[in-house]
Amino acid sequence: MEELEVLISRKDGALLPEYATRASSGMDLCAFVNEPVTLQPMERAMIPTGIHIGIPVGYEAEIRPRSGIAHRFGVTLVNTPGTIDADYRGEIKVLLINLGKDAFIVKNGDRIAQMVFRTVANARWKSVERLPETERGKGGFGSTGI
Repeated sequence: MEELEVLISRKDGALLPEYATRASSGMDLCAFVNEPVTLQPMERAMIPTGIHIGIPVGYEAEIRPRSGIAHRFGVTLVNTPGTIDADYRGEIKVLLINLGKDAFIVKNGDRIAQMVFRTVANARWKSVERLPETERGKGGFGSTGI
């Protein structure tokens, strides 16, 4: 598996993101809060992680929900995947939303999301009079069947 060196700075006591297993593609991000944050049903909150990262140009970090808390509690991310650009140096924060029926409490050190590193390509526009034809054509939502 390819390795990517990413710079990291963290506040005192903030946990390093970690892979749960050797073959995991996402690193767990942990909450860094002074006191528990309670998310009522349909409530959202920006949860700090206490970390800042320096991603090499040509890569991004995607912030994704954790399947366990999504399944058990209905807690997910408002913007998924969230994108951390290579030139961003602020603290990574996770925008959680509680879609469940019960309150959800986020405590310091809880694993709240996962972070996946991906390569990116910058697009260069080329104007044309007409796009090449495809089998799908202009078919939109649902046009390829159920």
